[in-house]
Amino acid sequence: MSDQSSVTTARVDAVADATRAVVQDFLAARLAGDTKRLVELFADEVDWMLAENPGVPWIRPRRTGVECAAQFTELAEHTVPEDARASVDAFLVDGADAVLMGHLSGTVRATGKSFEGPFALRLTVEDGRIVRHHLYENSLSIAEACAPDQ
Repeated sequence: MSDQSSVTTARVDAVADATRAVVQDFLAARLAGDTKRLVELFADEVDWMLAENPGVPWIRPRRTGVECAAQFTELAEHTVPEDARASVDAFLVDGADAVLMGHLSGTVRATGKSFEGPFALRLTVEDGRIVRHHLYENSLSIAEACAPDQ
């Protein structure tokens, strides 16, 4: 392997290691409900994507790090904490990008209804902060759990 190739590989590995560390910090802050740390981890402006779902109070467009961190507080306010579950089945890192795949479930406080399904989360890290947060989840199950009985 050439010296140039070794240097390039080392840089790519360093970027991936930094991404992995930030994502692990994000997951720890998320689990601890540490909104202050989440604000620090999100960039000032974030490419936030989560399918709009008008019937779900915690799902709305967000752009700033403060707005993104607030989503986790809003989720906790509208769901039963004891019923919240998330498992990560895969954690893939490629340079500045990370993808987590797994399963989540919970119960909506206002209706007592449960939701569940698979998820995929794509995060991009630049300069130690999350600049992209794209979440793909079972939005139908969540919307149905938020809808009051007719």
